[in-house]
Amino acid sequence: MEMLNNHCGVTRDARGVVHVAICHAGPLNILGSPVTEAVREGLQQLASDRSIRVVVLRGQSEKSMIGGADIKEMAKLDPKSAEAFISRLRDLCEAVRQFPAPVIARMPGWCLGGGLEVAAACDFRVAAHDAHFGMPEVRVGIPSVIHAALLPRLIGWARARWLVMTAENIDAPTALAWGLIDKVAPEGELDAVIEHTVKALLECGPEALRSQKALLRQWEELPLTESVNLSVKVFGESFLTDEPTRLMQAFVNRKR
Repeated sequence: MEMLNNHCGVTRDARGVVHVAICHAGPLNILGSPVTEAVREGLQQLASDRSIRVVVLRGQSEKSMIGGADIKEMAKLDPKSAEAFISRLRDLCEAVRQFPAPVIARMPGWCLGGGLEVAAACDFRVAAHDAHFGMPEVRVGIPSVIHAALLPRLIGWARARWLVMTAENIDAPTALAWGLIDKVAPEGELDAVIEHTVKALLECGPEALRSQKALLRQWEELPLTESVNLSVKVFGESFLTDEPTRLMQAFVNRKR
C-alpha cells in the first residue's frame, strides 16, 4: 500500500480501481482532526488523476469503515473550536461527494455518526451482513449536522428523523430495506460483492460516468426544470470525445 500521508493509504490496479484506506486511526477508524484532514488531502490529491475509474473507500480495520468522530477530542471543544472541527469533517465529506469518479463505501462492522455521513457522501454503499449503523450524536449532547442532511434524500424524512433523534442503531437488513445501503454481502463475501459493483462500473464509459455523477450532484440541489435543461448541454458535450461513437458502434456491432 502506498501512503499518501500518515492516515491515507492507497492501492491501485491496472484497471484504474483505487482503494483508499483510512489508516492509523485505531481499531474503529475514528475521525480525529489529523485523520480527517489527512484523508481529505489524500482524496483531493487523487481527484485530478483522470486514470482513476473507481474508488473504494475503506477503513484499515475490519471492525468498521469509520466508527465515528473522535469523542475524546470533541469533549474538549468550545463553540469556536467546535465549528472548526465540524468544518473539517464537512470538507472531508465534500471531498468524497465531489470526487469526479464513482466512490464505493466498503462497510464492515460499525458505521456511526460522522462515519455514516462520509458513507452517505459516497455514490454506493456495500455492507457486510453483520454491519450496524447509527447516528448517536444526540446521546452525547450534540445534533447530527453537515452531511446528515443527505439522509432524508436517501431514506426519507421519517426514517432520517428516527435515526438522528432516537440515536438507536439499525442492522444491515434494516439499512438495506430503508435504502441507506445498496447491497448486503453474505458472510465472507464483502469484497466479492464490491468487485461485482466495480466490474459493472468499469463496463461503462469513464467520461460518461464522470458526467453522470456530476449531474446527479447538481440534480440534488436544482429545481426540476433547471435540471432537465442543464442535462441538454451536458449531453451535447459528451460528444466532444470519441467515447459515445466508439461505445455505440461497439454496441451495434455486438448486436449483429
